[in-house]
Amino acid sequence: MGKEKILVTGAGGFIGHHLVSYLKEKGYWVRGVDVKHPEYGSTDADEFLSLDLRRWENCLKSTEDIAYVYNLAANMGGIGFIENYKAEIVHDNTLINIHMLEAAKKNNVQKYLFTSSACIYPGYKQNTPDVTPLKEEDAYPADPEDGYGWEKMYIERACRHYMEDYGLKTYAVRFHNIYGQLGTYDGGREKSPAAICRKIALAAKTDAIEVWGDGNQTRSYCYIDDCVEGLYRLFNSNHHHPINMGSDRMVSINQLVDIVAKIAGKEISKQYDLTKPQGVRGRNSDNEKLREILKWEPATSLEEGLAVTYKWICSQLVKEGRITG
Repeated sequence: MGKEKILVTGAGGFIGHHLVSYLKEKGYWVRGVDVKHPEYGSTDADEFLSLDLRRWENCLKSTEDIAYVYNLAANMGGIGFIENYKAEIVHDNTLINIHMLEAAKKNNVQKYLFTSSACIYPGYKQNTPDVTPLKEEDAYPADPEDGYGWEKMYIERACRHYMEDYGLKTYAVRFHNIYGQLGTYDGGREKSPAAICRKIALAAKTDAIEVWGDGNQTRSYCYIDDCVEGLYRLFNSNHHHPINMGSDRMVSINQLVDIVAKIAGKEISKQYDLTKPQGVRGRNSDNEKLREILKWEPATSLEEGLAVTYKWICSQLVKEGRITG
């Protein structure tokens, strides 16, 4: 087919699993790398290597004969995880990303994409639910989320330096709450849409579910199909500065619960637990650059995306015998 060979790290994870399938549909030869295979369904990768990318020699091996790298490998999870395992996150992700950048340079990789996060944005711009959408330049003066956010911000800078000093074409994308089917929905690492879908699926027709915080905290949510298309479009652009990847429709956690309850056809009330982690008070993506640079933005409505996600999570809970079909 004459297309370049692509490496997707984190190919056993939620976004990486979807991205491998997307790139295969485009006709690319894809190598997937992760410490684990995808949990929900087999990979579409031409080659899948089970490697720990915290180790330098594994990063070298994974980038052999590769032209393009989508580096999604990371130790991460939802707010409960990233607020309680900061040292582990910073240690693991720094090793993965610095080794991967250096390996890409040594093996003459042409293009390299790093997946950053909206967690790099300053806390002082996110202290009320009704926040101004975050522009890319709002990242400085720096005050990212402790641990996870600082690590992501540092690697954004490292990517810039590898491009300036070594000519490696780097890209950085700041994810804003990616959700969808085939993602973690239980166990402590799940994000809020999956957690809420699970809780409502397990609830009775008329019931209450636990909500972390007071439910007034706000976020925007980007459906997985839009996310992988955005990654591909960015990778094939000439924009080498960090860019937001997310929806710019902001909703509260209370509204998110209500949307899922309506999809489920249930009457759900909320029991608030103010002792649980809830992150910043408000966050939304400014998509001006996304529209300007890529001539594109996420198109799937929250209702559409959550309907697919809820149905899939229900199917998993049926398989586990936790609910009836």
